[in-house]
Order: sequence, then structure tokens, then C-alpha cells
Amino acid sequence: MTDLLTVQNLRIAFPSRHGPVEVVRGVSFAMGKERLGIVGESGSGKSLTGRAILGLTPPPGKATAEKLEFDGIDLREATRSQWHDIRGERISMVMQDPKFSLNPVMTIGRQLMETYRTHRRSTRAEAHERGLEMLNAVQIRDPDRVMNAYPHELSGGMGQRAMIAMMLVTEPELLIADEPTSALDVTVQIEVLRILDRLVSDRGMGLIFISHDLRLVSSFCDRVLVMYAGQVVEEVKATDLANASHPYTKGLFNCLPRIEGGQRPLPILERDADWAL
Repeated sequence: MTDLLTVQNLRIAFPSRHGPVEVVRGVSFAMGKERLGIVGESGSGKSLTGRAILGLTPPPGKATAEKLEFDGIDLREATRSQWHDIRGERISMVMQDPKFSLNPVMTIGRQLMETYRTHRRSTRAEAHERGLEMLNAVQIRDPDRVMNAYPHELSGGMGQRAMIAMMLVTEPELLIADEPTSALDVTVQIEVLRILDRLVSDRGMGLIFISHDLRLVSSFCDRVLVMYAGQVVEEVKATDLANASHPYTKGLFNCLPRIEGGQRPLPILERDADWAL
């Protein structure tokens, strides 16, 4: 499998009164057209890792890496025009909450069409048709109504689907999904995951699935990176998560609720200060 994305020794630091503080420390991985999960608790650095791949580290933070390469392009040295061609066209990112990612004063259709026409030469009619196609692809039943709707007029699940449609309208080669189902109920979660799975399989895309839900990642992804305190503590096949070797991964897995067994008291993750070193 040819590597689509290579990340080597990625570090992200933010200034403080006592000097720079590293919040992502030496993250390295390579991936092809597969489903790679990045899992960890809040503050572990997984979302910042995803943003750094797209050159979107929030200021005053600074991201550095020994290697950050996408399909042969050195992203560390990418020009403004290269980023214009990459962001949204070749790499897209679904943010956590569509209510904060979608423009509240623009209709869904206008935002879909703007995304498509930014990267493709097309007429308004062609962009409108493409928008309807993508809303159908994410299983929205009444795409004409949704095209004319504003974000606040959609439910959380429909807003999330519209956001996924917008990020996939240009048929990117890599999709970074940052907790795309965290605000959804269980039944809608399953529907969104099925949509992502089908789109990734049909289009031959790479997917980075960022989540704090270990069980969800283990059932959906091919490989899993486990992050703690800004660094990758373990990389494991999703099917082998139950046999993980690092005590943090074991602790996370053992804390998952189980219907059978009636375990009492419920297990608590015991942390070791050495994990953060």
C-alpha cells in the first residue's frame, strides 16, 4: 500500500509565561487509503494533530515536523496556491459541531455550491446539481428543501450530514473527521458511520477518524493510534484492541461499560506519571 500521508515527529507548541509548552509531542504515522482512527481523551492532542495536517494550527501555536508529506507534497513548504489546491479539494475536514462550522447566514445550498465552485470550474446550475447529488449521497430525504434551509433549521443529524456532504463535494483523497458523531444519538451515529464507510469504500479515500470513543473506533477503523498527553502511546490494529499492550489502552478498554457480568465497583483508569514523559 502506497502511503498517502506521512507524518514524522510532529510537534505543536503554544507560548506561555514560562516559555513554549508542547501539546503535541513527536507524533509519527503513515497511512494509505485506509481508515485510521486516532483515539484519546479530551486534551490529548488528537484534534490539533488533524488541524496541523491542513496547516490550521490556531495562532499563536506553532507546528513543526521532520516530515509532513501528502502525496509527494511537502506540506511544511507548501505555498498559498498549493494550500488553495489542497484544502477542501484534496484534503477535507469535518469539524466536531456543524452548528459552529456552518455559516448561519447562508443557506446549505449556497455553502455547498460555493465550496464546489471554489475548486471546480462550473456554472451555478452545475454546482446546484452537484449539491443535490451530495445531499442524496448522505441520505437526506428532501435535498431540495435542505438546499434552501439555513443551518438553524436542521436537526443535529441533518446538519452533520450536510457538513459531510460539503466536505465530500469535491471528492477529496483524504477526509479528516473530527468526532463527527459526538453530538448525535446512537441511531443517527450508526447512520452517519454507514454513510462514511460507504463513501470511503466507493471513492477509495483515506480517512482519519478522530474520536474519544474507543468502542466506536474499534468497530469502524482499520488501525488505531492511541494518544495520551500529546503523544502516541500505542498503534494497534482495530481488531486487536482487546489485546493492546500499553496500560493506558488497556485501562481505556477495561473501563468500557458491559451489559453482562454486573461488574462492581466499576473500573477506574489508574494513571501513571511516566505515561506523560
